[in-house]
Amino acid sequence: MNGKAAISTKASRTSNLRIGFLLADGFTLSALSLFIDALRLAGDEGDRSRQVRCEWRILSSRPDPIRSSAGLTIEPTASLIDPTSFDYIVVVGGLLHIKEQMSRAGLSYLQECAEAGVPVVGVCTGSFILARAGLMAGRRSCVSWFHCDDFAAEFPDHDVDADRLFIDDGDRITCAGGGGVADLAAHLIRRHLDATAAQKSMHILQLQSARLGSDAQPHSMPAISDDSRVRRAILLMEQSVSRPMTVDAIALRLKISSRQLERLFRRATGASPASIYRQIRLRHARQLLLLTEKSVTDIAVETGFCDAGHFARQFRAFFGEAPRRARAARDDAASAA
Repeated sequence: MNGKAAISTKASRTSNLRIGFLLADGFTLSALSLFIDALRLAGDEGDRSRQVRCEWRILSSRPDPIRSSAGLTIEPTASLIDPTSFDYIVVVGGLLHIKEQMSRAGLSYLQECAEAGVPVVGVCTGSFILARAGLMAGRRSCVSWFHCDDFAAEFPDHDVDADRLFIDDGDRITCAGGGGVADLAAHLIRRHLDATAAQKSMHILQLQSARLGSDAQPHSMPAISDDSRVRRAILLMEQSVSRPMTVDAIALRLKISSRQLERLFRRATGASPASIYRQIRLRHARQLLLLTEKSVTDIAVETGFCDAGHFARQFRAFFGEAPRRARAARDDAASAA
């Protein structure tokens, strides 16, 4: 995506909302595209995609293309120009475990933004980059539940929130990523343009009405323990729903014995690791029943049960109703609405 021919390298002051994007090495392509598409659809009439009410730039200290986590590259459209040209500087994070997500020039630019009073936004793992720039001390950072332990390990003195979609703290905004990026974009569009423009972008993207930042991230299990080993075990379970790991395999990944893992879970939850794992899979199955049209058999396979009959028995024992009844109740509620 090369916008050099379409836009200048200096942001104008004529639009309602001006955003500069700073991309991490290995940035998440969907986070960038969702944000920009929301701006594009809200910023002009019809489907003409002009930067009229919204403007954006891809900023970089170097002219080289920036590689996304998907392997596709994006060319910068502007250098690290005066941050006061923008209403927000949005850092799009991505892959964590690479040598350097953000250059020293990029981190210095973020510090310059903060000193100039320009709000900085971290989406996906952009919150890590803001913290590395020293901009999140005393602030609460919103991260994905998927990366919560990574953040806590790297920044043990920082507050982290893995339950909300995004946190707007005025001059610092952090977003867990995923579909929540569109909700954050709509939030800023509503603030600087109007609610109609925000809703227009969501509707054209075929998304539901924008969710609030305080809405919960859609993951299977609430935080149930302060023990990092239990949290890491649960994360492994949530990442392996369709092909469940054995308790022995989970313990091996955590470098503890199976007996120790069992004791930790009993102490933290009152249940065995196998029982908690089954709950995670059943909760995920219920989400699929309520949000998709997949068959019960397909859902049973997708959540790691050996057959539909076994799945139905486990589902009924946990939720007190059969899978088909849960879906029928959903359809009844939709018909009555």
